[in-house]
Amino acid sequence: MPNSLRASIRDVIDFPKPGIVFKDITPLLADGALFRKAISLLCDTCGGTRIDKVVGIDARGFIFASAVADRLGVGFVPVRKKGKLPWKTHQAAYALEYGEATVEIHEDAVNPGETVLLVDDLLATGGTAAAAAQLLDGLGAKLLGVSVLIELAFLDGRSKLSPYPVHSILTY
Repeated sequence: MPNSLRASIRDVIDFPKPGIVFKDITPLLADGALFRKAISLLCDTCGGTRIDKVVGIDARGFIFASAVADRLGVGFVPVRKKGKLPWKTHQAAYALEYGEATVEIHEDAVNPGETVLLVDDLLATGGTAAAAAQLLDGLGAKLLGVSVLIELAFLDGRSKLSPYPVHSILTY
């Protein structure tokens, strides 16, 4: 089935800018059986460890993380771009190719000692996931690991997430 997942990912050349090959997940999302399989594989990355919450990264990570949370019967927590959450937040900034971005989490989203799984659709340079992990550390969460549908291994984002385990379903 991972081969069929891989076959459903569409390469879009020069999006969002020249020189980028964008991995489009929408064909996978549109196929119920493939989407269900992707969620099952992401759930399996817990290795049977009981978790308290699944944390998803804005925006496509919400699709996968909320489905994983539902399947595991636990809560879902969003990590959003700065200014998108309505209550008191903690923030973490990270570097972009040109400049900086900030992500936020509600200060009461995770209780100290809760075990969480961080889920996103794609791991590229690792900056956003590392910022999310920093936020979770600041709240006292026990981060079980980072699980992604797609990892662009040539960008070495995994190195920014040490010491957390990184699980990817598809690697390019």
